[in-house]
Amino acid sequence: MIIFTIMNHFELYKIPISFLPDLTSVKKQFYALSRAYHPDFFGGASAFEKEEALAISAQINSAFKIFQDKDATMKYILQLKGLLEEEEKYNLPAHFLMEVMELNEHVMELDHSDETAKKLVETALNQFQHNIYEPVESIITNYQESTGSEKELLQVKDYYFKKKYLDRIGNQLLSY
Repeated sequence: MIIFTIMNHFELYKIPISFLPDLTSVKKQFYALSRAYHPDFFGGASAFEKEEALAISAQINSAFKIFQDKDATMKYILQLKGLLEEEEKYNLPAHFLMEVMELNEHVMELDHSDETAKKLVETALNQFQHNIYEPVESIITNYQESTGSEKELLQVKDYYFKKKYLDRIGNQLLSY
């Protein structure tokens, strides 16, 4: 009989909380967990055990999908630590928003045939992305739950929301 206790994705996968989980370990655990809890292996089990296997399997798949995406992993950790709510309205600094608006205007003014102008906007966007990542790079790269502070996680949260803005502009730029 399975007795499933709700655990976070990192506990389920038996990996340390990290913004950059080792994808080789993630993949290995995914296959091991999938073999152990796939609902097809519980055909003769009780309804309760089938339901538990289905719930565990769903979490295994959800965790795997999250771990494959750096932004989703970042969001998950911030939510896990109680620092990010779903659909949260986050206030970014006015100077950042002004810079984003200016960059967005450049994208909107692009002529589809002007590759030089597009390259200039791409370069500006890439530099902007680099500038917001640089202050949190070491936190994201080296985060360990035992030594990471809430202050550091709040810096990552700020980066997360800034990055979302820039990603939208990048997606707009791709359509040109």
